[in-house]
Amino acid sequence: MGGFQGVTISGVKHTCVGKLAYFIVRSLLNPCTSRSIRNSLWVALRYHTPHLLTADIRAPGICQIHSFFFNVPISNLLVPMADAEPMLVPAPGGEKRACPALEEVDHSTKRPRVQKDEKNGGPSHKLPQDEGEEPEGEETEPLEEDGEGEGLGSGEAFAEMMKHGLTELDVGILKFVSEHQGFSGILKERYSDFVVHEINKEGKTVLLDDLSVPEEAEEAPVEQPESQVFTEEQKQQLEQLQLFKNKEGDVSIEVADDTKEKRTLVHKAVKTLYPGLETKTEEREGKKFIVAYHAAGQKALAEVKAAAAPRKHSWPKSRGAFCHFVLYKENRDTMEAINVLSKFLRMRPNVFSYMGTKDKRAITVQEIAVLKITAERLSHLNKCLNNFKLGNFCYKKHPLKLGELQGNHFTVVIRNITGTEEQVQQAMSSLRETGFINYYGMQRFGTTAVPTHQVGKAILQDNWKEVIDLILKPRPGAEKGYLVKCREEWAQSQDPEAALQKLPVKRCVEGQLLRGLSMYGKKNIITAFAMIPRNNRLMYIHSYQSFMWNTMVSRRIEAFGLKAVEGDLVLRGGTAFVLSAAEAETHSIQDVVMPLPGFDVIYPTHHVGKGYREMLSADNLDIDNMRHRVRDYSLAGAYRRILIKPSDVSWEVINYEDPRVSLVHTDVEKLEDQPPPVFNKEGKYRALRMEFSLPPSTYATMAIREVLKMDTSIKNQTQLNTTWLN
Repeated sequence: MGGFQGVTISGVKHTCVGKLAYFIVRSLLNPCTSRSIRNSLWVALRYHTPHLLTADIRAPGICQIHSFFFNVPISNLLVPMADAEPMLVPAPGGEKRACPALEEVDHSTKRPRVQKDEKNGGPSHKLPQDEGEEPEGEETEPLEEDGEGEGLGSGEAFAEMMKHGLTELDVGILKFVSEHQGFSGILKERYSDFVVHEINKEGKTVLLDDLSVPEEAEEAPVEQPESQVFTEEQKQQLEQLQLFKNKEGDVSIEVADDTKEKRTLVHKAVKTLYPGLETKTEEREGKKFIVAYHAAGQKALAEVKAAAAPRKHSWPKSRGAFCHFVLYKENRDTMEAINVLSKFLRMRPNVFSYMGTKDKRAITVQEIAVLKITAERLSHLNKCLNNFKLGNFCYKKHPLKLGELQGNHFTVVIRNITGTEEQVQQAMSSLRETGFINYYGMQRFGTTAVPTHQVGKAILQDNWKEVIDLILKPRPGAEKGYLVKCREEWAQSQDPEAALQKLPVKRCVEGQLLRGLSMYGKKNIITAFAMIPRNNRLMYIHSYQSFMWNTMVSRRIEAFGLKAVEGDLVLRGGTAFVLSAAEAETHSIQDVVMPLPGFDVIYPTHHVGKGYREMLSADNLDIDNMRHRVRDYSLAGAYRRILIKPSDVSWEVINYEDPRVSLVHTDVEKLEDQPPPVFNKEGKYRALRMEFSLPPSTYATMAIREVLKMDTSIKNQTQLNTTWLN
């Protein structure tokens, strides 16, 4: 291995034959790369190419590379730069499943993680969201995505961050209801391992099975055919522009000698025939041009005002005002999808309505409604959007409302299971017949070292200095470089403007809070905190309620098991009643509810119910006074069933050979007549594929937890997955 002294990357002499290694090395040699990020990339280099090379960073621009496992001369591992073709190669377990007929495939490397996806917080102080929709029926306003962050691209870097993450024990998830022996498995190794179909208010599972535009939905044709408005060359240029191949480009159509009517016709033709494109009239050297540009381009966005009213279109009176459609999306959460659609259609996001928010790290299918946008315009988006498909169009007179759905149907794949056929049979039979404890899942509490319920507790205590400290203070674990700098600046200077300057992304929670502190000062923390969107703020106190509920339900199961007892609560017509000893004999555990603390609920009268007062008192909160001086933070409380029994439960154990292959036949694959996955009975890998339906506001991960009898936290799942990959 000796003899090789070094190779100058920045001098463009050589690069590694491993293309992923080349990408990582170039990042390592970037002088702007921080030490913590450099360490994470170094781990990724050793992880992804152990059979080829390792590296020692001596100085910016110089990398000493040598053979790691094999006694091979280093010259054999290098090729001239001119012969190399830099590209990012996805790591094992990473995944990108683009919808058919899409132009680009972004091979982003992502380790299995239960939500930022299943809607979790990410490395920044993101707020958690449910697998279905929020129980409170409120929409969570979108905060700007921060991306995956510097240095968090590798499994080891994410695992390092998760060393400081939460486990189920930390949030009160302690008990199981079944007696079978548990086994291990990996949840969401690929996002296609988690498929969610909405169940609408009629009880029908929402499927994407028709991409056609209904005949009655077609708009009247433009007075002149397209061929008479544009030349063949112009049509080709407009089509390329529409397909997002060059979002910063434009197409100029000279109309110097035409009348205003002709210019109007050209404007309308572009917008009708090429949805996503916008037009404007410009004068150049005495001649008039109509310039078509992409609505999602940066130049166009710079000209768009956020409060711009939607453009008026003629709309037949006989047609319903709302176009309902089925949205199929991959690895995108609902609000991100709505923002993308609104950007391409040049509409505000509030013209869209839906019944519930869905996971990010999943394939999800749900119904969406939009005000006065034709099915034809929506259908055109299938040509230029990645990881989305729109179909099953129809017109109705009403929008959709949060909470209208009856539930969600889940198809889940648990890979690399260790259980025997008998264990799986016992576990799934118990899930079908008994159900699972209706715990709030881990995504409710965030993924960072600072749980969201701690912030919620500080809000309820009216301890605003603690609220600010929890959100902005430095925290253990790997994190994005700019967030680390922002937190360090705040810890040192307590200057919101200086800390805000460290953030390139201002619409994350930290950015919104710092902006509020900068505007209103540190003496007006409540007003500054209100800069965070209302429903995102409420998620903190809802998280505290969820923590309380989980803890008290674990105590209830420990004390009384799976039977109704005197002092339990049941609902009758939406009102809670305390069971007497005689009444308890006529009720089952399926009827029993437990309260989320608040001023408008009653509590069980047995000793577990008294634990609410003790737990709140330990947190310096008064159970008899749950009203806050800020009305938004007053807790009314609610009731939640202790046990949930899934419906439509089915399962199968499958063997497979290639861990990169999807094990679920998706709606898009069925539309494209692609064959379902074929399983090799002699395959070396085993997986459990299960299907079940759940009512709204319940967590599929808690059902899976009951089957596996293992911790479903990101911390544990990341450790399992990293161990398996190694």
